[in-house]
Amino acid sequence: MTRIRPHASAPHQARASRTPRRLATAGVAATAATLLAAALSPTAGAADRPTRATAVENATDVLKDRASALGLTAGQETKVRDVIVDPDGTQHVRYDRTYHRLPVLGGDFVVHLAPDGSYRSASRATRAAISLPTTTPAVSAPRAADLAAHALRAVNLGETLRRLTAKPELIVDALHGTPRLAWRTNAVAQDEQGNPVARTVLTDAASGAQIDAWDSLESASGDGASLYSGTVPLETTLSGSSYQLKDPTRGNTYTGDAANKTDLCFLGICFSRAPSTVFTDADNHWGTGTTSDRASAAVDAQYGTNVTWDYYKNVHGRNGIAGDGKGSYNRVHYGSNYNNAFWDDSCFCMTYGDGDGTTFGPLVALDVAGHEMSHGVTSKTAALTYSGESGGLNEATSDILGTMVEWYANSASDAGDYLIGEKIVKPGFGKAALRFMDKPSKDGKSADYWSSTVGNLDVHYSSGVANHFAYLLAEGSGPKTINGVAYDSPTANGSTVTGIGRDKVGRIWYRALTVYMTSGTNYAAARTATLNAAKDLYGTGSTEYNAVAAAWSAVNVG
Repeated sequence: MTRIRPHASAPHQARASRTPRRLATAGVAATAATLLAAALSPTAGAADRPTRATAVENATDVLKDRASALGLTAGQETKVRDVIVDPDGTQHVRYDRTYHRLPVLGGDFVVHLAPDGSYRSASRATRAAISLPTTTPAVSAPRAADLAAHALRAVNLGETLRRLTAKPELIVDALHGTPRLAWRTNAVAQDEQGNPVARTVLTDAASGAQIDAWDSLESASGDGASLYSGTVPLETTLSGSSYQLKDPTRGNTYTGDAANKTDLCFLGICFSRAPSTVFTDADNHWGTGTTSDRASAAVDAQYGTNVTWDYYKNVHGRNGIAGDGKGSYNRVHYGSNYNNAFWDDSCFCMTYGDGDGTTFGPLVALDVAGHEMSHGVTSKTAALTYSGESGGLNEATSDILGTMVEWYANSASDAGDYLIGEKIVKPGFGKAALRFMDKPSKDGKSADYWSSTVGNLDVHYSSGVANHFAYLLAEGSGPKTINGVAYDSPTANGSTVTGIGRDKVGRIWYRALTVYMTSGTNYAAARTATLNAAKDLYGTGSTEYNAVAAAWSAVNVG
């Protein structure tokens, strides 16, 4: 389950390479890069390129031949998570693995194949050999559940938690050094207002020591008349004599009313969920643009879903959040004065609170929708672990791509910017936005630059390094005004960075996420992943490739 955490309430390696077959002059390299960039365009076509099924078959053959080199030993099995076939026929097959039927955290890897199906390279979350003396835990499941419940209470001090449950799962942890047997326990509860709180706790199954812990709710703080984007176009479904707020052109995505109720879930099983009663309308003109009409927030939510769908499809060639053409759904008016919004993989849905009216208004703004649904894309691709540096990159991915969604919308009422959540904050929040990409430390807690301690920060603050990188890469350093917003972005090394434009940044980050990043990618590996993506799109030594390197250096990575 993923959300945007507002700062006001927050307590809260991979390697990939392609060996060139021959040296090329700068002119030839530039030409090749131009051709590859055209090939990678979602509109480019190749009728005879391999299918996803063919890519899996090719990758299966590679695994048989290269099992030892990929660390696949006896007792391990693999399962395909995702497949990308580039328009030029290059194939990327992403796998999860198990060890004696236990899931391996950090065991994921991506096999990269040439158009003819031959092996090129692999991106691996870990290179450590997986060999355990036993798969029998010394720490019992009930004990692991107790430890996780204690950890959840510890980060919610002062709150009386209700309906607290914890569900342990025995796994192999290969993400935190030498692989070891561990319990991954999801502890969930409701706070005093009935809103959900949850934490995933990783416990050493031999000693009971906590290895890591992270929020399971990745948070952010969110024709029809919307609250934030003016009057927007909507595709709806005629049912009888009324219209449903359901879009048949985008996988039947729809928006429903949660009736200010919350979910009731135990041990990973939801016994009841807040409703999602589909909004209906008699004349196909929705909302009034005010909070007094419950349909107004629904308009924003549906519009955010539509624009996010269109951005991923038209810019990146991704058909829906999971890449399978299926739509998600939205629930608005969740809980009581709920100051949050979240994406939940278990229901494949977006949920929005109304805010308390003092700190936040309804959290249905466009960049919030783009942020949260991008968490869904991340979970279906790199699945960046929501802890440490990978957790910061997870949050930054949603900030970066959510911002690209806002720019893509080109809305006069909600113009593109590099502020996160600026539409939902109220005077009581005390700042103009949740986060600031040009200089993340303006929020008072986020990191502008990488340091060895960044991974110890809450993921909403360690994300600042990648957000700053993305801004510098798009717009460059120094003072400037864009769409009426003043920015002044510094650099760690005093360098002057020249931007390459946000469209290229979005393409580079998306390709890095979906092709090269893995669950354990840290900032150093993110630098490698984005350089590989820039190389694929624009060529080694290109202006774009060099700009990626310069922007990472400007935030002290590399």
